[in-house]
Amino acid sequence: MDNLYGFNFGLGTIPLLTEAETRSISAENPTGERGKGALAVPDADNAASMLGQGWKVRPCITLAPDSTTDLANIEGSGVIQHIWITVHPQAYRDTILRCYWDGETEASIEVPLGDFFCNGHGLRYDVNSLPIAVNPSGGFNSYWPMPFRQGARITIENQHSEEIGGFFYQITYALTEVPQAAAYLHAQWRRSLTSREVPEHVIVDGIEGKGHYVGTFLAWTQLSNGWWGEGEIKFFMDGDENAPTICGTGTEDYFCGAWGFGGETYSTPYLGYPLYRKEAGEVPRHGLYRWHVMDPIRFRQDLRVTIQALGWWPNRKFEPLTDDIASVAYWYQAEPHASFPSFPPVHERWSR
Repeated sequence: MDNLYGFNFGLGTIPLLTEAETRSISAENPTGERGKGALAVPDADNAASMLGQGWKVRPCITLAPDSTTDLANIEGSGVIQHIWITVHPQAYRDTILRCYWDGETEASIEVPLGDFFCNGHGLRYDVNSLPIAVNPSGGFNSYWPMPFRQGARITIENQHSEEIGGFFYQITYALTEVPQAAAYLHAQWRRSLTSREVPEHVIVDGIEGKGHYVGTFLAWTQLSNGWWGEGEIKFFMDGDENAPTICGTGTEDYFCGAWGFGGETYSTPYLGYPLYRKEAGEVPRHGLYRWHVMDPIRFRQDLRVTIQALGWWPNRKFEPLTDDIASVAYWYQAEPHASFPSFPPVHERWSR
């Protein structure tokens, strides 16, 4: 069983011993080193000033405006197993989470903080899934395994106009050998305004290499009355041009609901529709996720994923919609990865 290294493949492997070593990075131990936690010394204004060193002295950090902060800088080989973050919702779209593997200069994960954890539109709501969980009141959790062989760097960029205080985080990882077949996690955020002429949102394009697609999150802003989710998702892979290899039958079908969701939300281990917000004076907003954990979409050369924005005309014909759609695509692949599109500035990420 030595080939399991530090990876956890389910409850069945929990009893098995390995040579992996567990480390965890937080504001109380910024390097994650052995025996380096709880060393901050409180000053007179600190809440722990009457208790001294070793108590709750530095549980969080402050993100300065227009700054990038290293949350983790790990050397060697291993796998990130859990990330927990909580912060005020003003950070959800105004900060960017980035992950770099093995010394790369271009991030493999580049997503607004909230959207990576399926909290789109800058809104806070609960998510109850296997790889992503958001708990009251805004506890972000990721259990996506993130292997690395030479090192890992995780940063948070604050593009908010003011400092963001109370940024709490914990990044737990195993220092261990990484199996040769293990690929690297990637995640990319995109946003587009569909049109009647082109009622299609590109979830991801330009993926090159061998890998498998493992998840989709959509933050969908509805700009028309009526039903909005008739469009199909399409996976173009390994040389597909005009026609995809995998074609869905409708938006609610891809997220494994049916018949317009029946006006209900849901959140399950592998798929969910946790957000339907329709308030007076607001446009309707939706949040949906689908994890291909049990059914990964494997590609050998390239991948492009799109989804249509379709509703109904009164004559029961499909109506192309002008909607505002943001998405996160999650996939594993061998490095190097193709360059991501230029990341949009903060004012182009704000919710309507």
